[in-house]
Amino acid sequence: MLEKIASDLTAAPIELIVVSDDDIKRLNQEHRGKEKATDVLSFPLEASFTEASVFGMPLGSIVISADHVIAKAKMYGHTPQDEFALLFIHGLLHLLGYDHEKDDGEMRAKERELIEKWQLPASLIVRTEEK
Repeated sequence: MLEKIASDLTAAPIELIVVSDDDIKRLNQEHRGKEKATDVLSFPLEASFTEASVFGMPLGSIVISADHVIAKAKMYGHTPQDEFALLFIHGLLHLLGYDHEKDDGEMRAKERELIEKWQLPASLIVRTEEK
């Protein structure tokens, strides 16, 4: 399913890394200055989209915490596979240049569109909006 979601948005390869909370906490501290575990981190390749597509380079890396996947799936009553797909979409949109912390809702709208298309439960952002 992740391959289908990715190919719906880009032809570029994507590196997917699954880690523990301890590992993602270390990455979050090192790259974002936040000393806490998180669910997903995105690391875009530092090349233009044109360069990446011409040379077949990956779009970037998505790092997902397996611990968060299991905990959130249990908390929200859906499968770990659905939670993993939600986090993958969120990370992929960041690789594509979306930024929910800076945009005017474009990332939330695109995320919602993809969730509906792939018949997934509400995303992290949508869950936050509904509260």
